[in-house]
Amino acid sequence: MTTSTLADGTSAGPLLRAWRERRGISQLELAGRADSSSRHISFIETGRSRPSEEMVLRLAEHLDVPVRERNALLLAAGYAPRYAHTPLDDPSMGALREGLERLLTGYEPYPALVVDGTYTVVAANRGIAMLLDGIPEHLLAPPLNAMRLTLHPEGLAPRIHNLREWRGHLLAQMERQIALARSAPLRALYEEVAAYPVAERPGDAEPDEPVPYIALPLRIEHEGRLLSFVSSISTFNTPMDVTVAELAIETFLPADPATVKYLRTLG
Repeated sequence: MTTSTLADGTSAGPLLRAWRERRGISQLELAGRADSSSRHISFIETGRSRPSEEMVLRLAEHLDVPVRERNALLLAAGYAPRYAHTPLDDPSMGALREGLERLLTGYEPYPALVVDGTYTVVAANRGIAMLLDGIPEHLLAPPLNAMRLTLHPEGLAPRIHNLREWRGHLLAQMERQIALARSAPLRALYEEVAAYPVAERPGDAEPDEPVPYIALPLRIEHEGRLLSFVSSISTFNTPMDVTVAELAIETFLPADPATVKYLRTLG
């Protein structure tokens, strides 16, 4: 029995093969992980065998396929999507929204925000609002985009003292996400922000005392003071909804005593 196809003619087999090749593993290795045989994997990929719904989900799990794309695989194989895609403002998401707001508020005065899969800001605290003081209105018009706000030459970029390093970090992060998920909007955003000019900063100020940073810091100026942060990104474990799967919570931890002291005075 051949595999079912999507409206555009894409069947499950080629999609699974593309994900396997993207992950750089062999049919034999995937078969071992999924408790199958390389012959069966080959038959699925070539369309000679239609995978069961359970097999599609099992292979997707071992190939680390994003939740959104697992729905596409199920449809291509002739099954109904397994994962809902619930808008964040839906009443059923009330507990999630409340929890996120409580988390962001509890992190103040340090900056923290929540973004979706294309870096649209869905929630942020007063620490983030502080850093955005003075940003032009056209960049603050909804929907806010964290990458655009950070790297745009009229955004935070002129205030970032280690812009080249931080920009390289952000672009590499986006490249990893693009490799993981087939997202045309994310690719378009990457091409946009990667094309922004990078201004040279003459004689950037260094900290008064050397600081042993534990990770690449974001060194950003605010009202004449140089603040340093290291960032941490958290996602939800085993999400069962596309919206939730694509949310990321980024928190900025002060990287030196001077930043801690300054933010506490504001708080």
